[in-house]
Parts: sequence; C-alpha cells; structure tokens
Amino acid sequence: MTRPSRLDNEAADSSSQASPLTHPAGPVGPPAPAAADTAPPLALTGVSALLRLAVLSVDPDGRISYWNRGAEELFGHRWEGVFGQRASGLLPIPRPTPTTAEDQDALDLLDDLTRSAWAGSLAAIDRDGTVRDALWWSYRIMEPAGRSLLIIAANAKPLRAGGLRIALGERMLPYAPEAPPASGPGYPHSRTGVRISPRLAPVSDPAHAEHLAARLGSVLPRVSAGRLERIMRQISALGYPVLEVDGALPLPVLPQEYEYEGPAGANRAKSRVGRPRALPGPRTGALASPTPYGFAEYATPAPGHTLDEQLALLRETGAKVGSTLDLGTTARELCAVTVPRFADFAAILIVDQLFSDNEPPKDDRPSDSVITRRVAIAHSGPPGDFWESALPEGELIQLAVDEIVPRLVDPLLVPVIDPAIAQDIADDLGVPALGPLLPDRSLIVMPLTARGTVLGRMCFLRHPGRLPFDAKDAATAAEVVSRGAVHLDNARLHRLESRAAATLQRSMMPTRPPKIPGVRIAHHYRPGDRQAQVGGDWFDAIQLPGGRVALIVGDVMGHGLLSAAVMGQFRTAVITMAGLDLPPAQLLRHLDNLAHRLGAEHLATCVYAVYDPIHRSLTLANAGHIPPVLARHDGRSELLQIPKGAPIGVGGVPFETVEIPVPDGSWLVLCTDGLVEVRGQGIDAGLAALCSNVIEPQQTPEDVCEQILSRVHYDDRGDDVALLVANFQGIPSEDVAEWKLKMDLREVRRARELTRAQLAAWDLPQSLADLTELLVSELVTNALRAGSHEVELRLMRVGKLLVEVTDDDHNLPQLRRADAHDEEGRGLALVSNLSRRWGTSRKAVGKVVWFELALPAA
Repeated sequence: MTRPSRLDNEAADSSSQASPLTHPAGPVGPPAPAAADTAPPLALTGVSALLRLAVLSVDPDGRISYWNRGAEELFGHRWEGVFGQRASGLLPIPRPTPTTAEDQDALDLLDDLTRSAWAGSLAAIDRDGTVRDALWWSYRIMEPAGRSLLIIAANAKPLRAGGLRIALGERMLPYAPEAPPASGPGYPHSRTGVRISPRLAPVSDPAHAEHLAARLGSVLPRVSAGRLERIMRQISALGYPVLEVDGALPLPVLPQEYEYEGPAGANRAKSRVGRPRALPGPRTGALASPTPYGFAEYATPAPGHTLDEQLALLRETGAKVGSTLDLGTTARELCAVTVPRFADFAAILIVDQLFSDNEPPKDDRPSDSVITRRVAIAHSGPPGDFWESALPEGELIQLAVDEIVPRLVDPLLVPVIDPAIAQDIADDLGVPALGPLLPDRSLIVMPLTARGTVLGRMCFLRHPGRLPFDAKDAATAAEVVSRGAVHLDNARLHRLESRAAATLQRSMMPTRPPKIPGVRIAHHYRPGDRQAQVGGDWFDAIQLPGGRVALIVGDVMGHGLLSAAVMGQFRTAVITMAGLDLPPAQLLRHLDNLAHRLGAEHLATCVYAVYDPIHRSLTLANAGHIPPVLARHDGRSELLQIPKGAPIGVGGVPFETVEIPVPDGSWLVLCTDGLVEVRGQGIDAGLAALCSNVIEPQQTPEDVCEQILSRVHYDDRGDDVALLVANFQGIPSEDVAEWKLKMDLREVRRARELTRAQLAAWDLPQSLADLTELLVSELVTNALRAGSHEVELRLMRVGKLLVEVTDDDHNLPQLRRADAHDEEGRGLALVSNLSRRWGTSRKAVGKVVWFELALPAA
C-alpha cells in the first residue's frame, strides 16, 4: 500500500497518465487525463451525474484514515473495523495471475496507478466475497505528514444496467436513450447496456466549478475548513470526477443525496408516525385498518387469489430458497421467489452487526442507533429499473434504538397508500428515498425472526392496478418470511463458524517461511470456494540441528472449525516431535498414535521430509498423502516414488523412510490434493499437470508458487490448498568443518585450537575468534562431562557463524544462576549473554547444543 518513501519520491512527479491494463476480472479501464491541462474542460452548466459515492483515504503510512457510509455500503466493511488498519489486502483482486502478486488487492493496484490522479474501472472483492465492479477516481493529496491517497468509488453495476440518474438543475431524471423501450405501468423509462467510463477533467465555468466543489466536499473526509479547501484546490487542479456516458456525453459527478429531495431541492423533514397493523375487520372476510395513514376497508379478495396459489408459493419457497449458506444468495433467492408471483417488489433489510465480521464494541455501553443493511431486492421491471437506483443493494440505514423494535418486529399492512402520506410512511420505515415510489401502491412489511433473534425485515409492494394486499396475503407473507428467516439465520451461524475457523486457522499457520541456510522456501495457503470454507490443510518448515530442515505438508479430512482445531493439534505435535529429531517414519508413527488418543474420527494425510544441505540428501516418509514433485536442476520434474502408507489415524500400517540424493538447484513441491483435484477427472491428471510445469533456475520460490497456482486447474478447484516450494542450494563443503573429539578433558584445548585455525582459514577477525573459542570451550567441557562415548564439534559459515556441539547424553542442559562462590554453572550463562542466539535439541540418540554469532559486514 502507500509507502512514505515512495510518496516522497513521487512528490515532484506530476504525471498521472496510466497505461491501459488488462485485469483478470476485466479491463481496468482506459487511462484518465493526467491533469487539468491535459483534458478538455467541461462546458456543461448545471447538468451532472448523481452517484452514491464511496470515499476513503489512506494516510502516508498505508493505513485507512477515512471510510464513509458509501464505502460501507459498497464494500461491506464497517468503518470501526478498518479505521487505522492496513489498507493493503482489504479489497482483494479477483483471481490473481502470475502478473499480479497473490496478496495484491485493488487498493495496492490504485497505489501503483496513481501518480498524481487516476480514473478507471477495477473489480474488487468485498467483505462477503462478492466481486464488485467499481468505478474509481484516486488522487495523491499533499498532507502535512506526507502524501496521502484519496479514493472515490462508485458501484458500476447499476449504472451500466441503466440506473444512472441525471441532475438537471434541481430536477433528477433517469438517463434514457432517445427512443426508450416501453416499460411496465408505474415504471419510469429505463435503459440497459449503458457504456460508462470514469474520467478526470476540469470545469470551465467558475460558477459550476464552485458548485461541484461544494457538493463534492460534502462527502470528503470531515476535516477543518482550511484543510478541506486545500484538498479541493488539489482536486480542482488534477481534474474533477467525470463520467463519460455512451462514449460521448461527459458528466461531472455529484454525490447522490441519501435523503429524498423534493421538487424544490430541500430535504423533506422526517415525521414520526404511529405504526399501522392489520386488524380483523368488522365483517367476515373484510379487513379494517385503523392507522395514522387513514381507515381503509376491503371486501373478500376476487377469485384467483386461492389457497392453492398460496400453497404453491410456500412449496416454491421450500424448494428454491436456501440452496447455499451464503447470505446474499439466500436473500436474493427469497426475494426472487415472491416476485412477480406474490408482489411486484421485494426487499430484505438485515441488522448489519449480526452478519458483520467485525468484533462487537469493547465497552458495554448501549449504542443509540442500530445500522441495518439492504442485502437484496427484486422487482418485476426491466433490469436497471428506477427501483434499483432508489433502493440499491448494500445501502446502510441507521435506526434509533427507541425505533428499532417497532420498525423491525411489528408487521405492517397498508392496503393502498395515500399519496399525501407516502413520504411519512417512507420516513417511518427509515427509507426516505422510497417516498416517491409509494403512492397508490400496496405494502406489507414482515419481521425476519429465527430462533428468537430478530434478523431484520422483508418488504413487499404491489403496483396500482393489481389486487391490493389483504389479511390472507399478510398471513402468506408471514409464513414465507418465517421460512426464509431460518435460512438466513443458517447463513449467519455458518458465517460465525467460518469466521471462528478462519481465525483459528490463521493463528496456527506460519506467517512467513524461515530463513534457513542452504534452502530457499516459499509457502502459500488458499481457501477453497465459499461452500468449502476453511479446511485442515497445513504446512511447516522447521530448522533442525546440523543445518537441516524439516518440510511438512498435511491435510486433515473435512472442513470447518473441527478440522481447523485438529489441524492445530497435529501441527503442534509435529513441531514438538521434530525438535526431538526423530526419523520421518518414527515421527509419523507417533503422530498416528496421537490421532488415536484424540479420537477415532480424526484422520489426516501427511508428508514429512528432511533435507540435509551438507550431504545433499532428502529423507521422506508418507502417510497417505499425494506424492511430492521433485524438479531437477536441469528442469525435469518427476513424482517421487515413495511408499504411500496409510492416513494418520488409521493405525496398524507401517510407515517407511526413503532417502534420495538431491543435487544443488533441485526443487521440491509439496501440496495438498486441493491443488491437483479436478472435477470430473482423476487426481492423476492434476498430478501430471503439476509435473509439467517447468521451473526455471532463475525463478524465486515465490515465483514458482504463483506459477503453479495460476496454471493447475484453478477454475476447477473447490478444496483449499496448501503449497510449499523449496529450492535446495546446499552448503559448500569449504563452509563446513567438523571433528570428533575423544572422551578426554584434554580435548577442550584441541577444540579451541581447531576453532582458532578454522576461523583464521575463513579470514575472520581475531575478536570473533576469541569469543568463539571461549564459548566452544564451555560447551565442549560440558559435553565431555555429560557424554559417555563421543563428542562432535561442527562449525558452519552460512551467512552467520553456527557452532554445534553434540554428545550422546539425552539430558538437556539447564540455564541457571550461579552464586558468588559456585565454581560451576556459568558456561551456559556466558553462551546466552554473548551469542546472538542459542538453543538445545534432542536427537534420536543424545542432544546438540548450538549458538550463533554474527559475521562482520563485508
């Protein structure tokens, strides 16, 4: 994301001309004009495009410093969850390719594209995993602390579908072609397939520019008047946000008001009114509705509104709603099943906090308002209808606490809405923009309640000319909504479990590969599709004595919270047993025994490999996992033919260890089956494709990860993927020295002499030699006293000086404090205080004590 050093370097760069990009999710868009003097000025006066604008700001340190309500609606993230957080990774780019980093997102790409200003189209993934087609205008803004990034965005989907609104003076009109197609009764003209391109351009008319600055400034970060004026001056110099419509019509962008504006341009005042409810009428088969909106009475519905139709609607609801555990999909299914069979318009509003990924507030003080979100709408008009512009999906609605219970819990039935009170009803519902659309229509609002939790509400409208809603319709709506609420609550509970599993999994996965001499490592985890959610895949790279490294990839069967928890237990056990330096087959045997103690249902596959950079060997054992791929230094790849074994937890099956030579320059690819499984094909096809990827010698492990992930059946992958790539480089023999010492205390002097001579041969300074001699003397003395057969001393020059002393006693030495009169107990204290790092580790027989010292800079 935005980096201070980079911003400082670009302070003098005034060019913002971006080259066209081709993005995996679609074209990023044509480049915007660089500055005011490079684009033709707009001469239109009083004609603008009205957009609901998301505005966010990234400070010079790369953290979110502003996030408005429009950004919450468009991308789903609440401001309290992103404020002060790193912007990088917040809005991922769909489907990374070898040309884009695996963790790059839209804000990263905007940071790269924006030198002084940029405009274009770019897809991003929102909080719920939905791909959002967005229009972007971004500016480099000079701030006292450095150059920040100011970003304006808009949802492109409704605009391209014909939902664009035009402001002509104080009038608001939908954008329509010269000869618009006919639309249904009560619908404004609409258009589909509008070509929208974001641009930057100056405005020639000073009065119009002042009006644009005032309106645009109303949605920019809430700062002091002087600071806002400085920001607007910079935007004015770089160019105002502009939409090019159908390739010819350039329109300055104005923020669409969240309140409904009447013909005079002034916001209508909200008025609290009572809550209408359907009550039994005085006559059989009639409905009397005494409400603040008037008293209406209707007789029994006309023929055709039968019980069979109601039962058919309920059957269709049961068959079509709840096909997934995704909130947005379930809500859209519930709306779609009722339109146009039951209503001409349907919308679902949910309490946003119940479905949010953000943590609840840390204090227990009650909030004075509740944020709700419109997650789905359906209407019987053509795509891009005026309803989509007036009531967009994702819109946030703030309700006061004293109004939240009646607005969400009480059902509402208004058979015919009087035009005189339509705006009052819209205000009482918390949706002022609905006011102009309500006159003469019929309305039902039902609470979404499941398992004792109020999730939100569902609204139904019928247009004039259709039979108004009655009490039977209200009962039908209540049953449909009740069934749909259970599916929505299932999606909520699934989200909570998935979030807990993902949090648990992230906390237990290694964040970055370790730097180990003689081997370069990269690893990557990618979750599966939204149905699979997180799983039990894991990987690890663990440094072992003697410069060796253990490489592990495993896969716990199943998905969800239980699999993630079991994965954490297995991974911890492997790390612990690797510290004992057990042979691979013996380690898998102990892991299998642990699985039986945890429970018979815990099954996992695993490959455990140990690379020795000194002897250039690879020792492996397999527990039912797919075999690793070894790519030789000449580019040839092969599946390693090692005994497959049985999965961890099966029991009663032996594990075998295989040792193979690995020349310098070889690559090892370990992965889980999610990478090579192809829907409709056997796993052999995926393994063959994995072997066919030729690894170039000059590539980095990160490059290889990206290449494999982008080429091997990406679109057909449904399971999660764990991938570990290791490039074996070995440690040159001239950088390693080792000696066996006799069990005689006189060998301590010989150890010091050998150390001094070797460091002199390596041309290391005398000060480092003196310190190394002292610490070697202490460790060799302890080893000779504890061991019974042999002691080994090893020195390695691997970007640092690594010293190991090995003996055959399994008891690990303890660091303790020596009193003033003690003659022993100070050796490890010297090692701990004078070395950069030190440690102890058990081996299959005996132990090793090691320490590191920094080499002098070249």
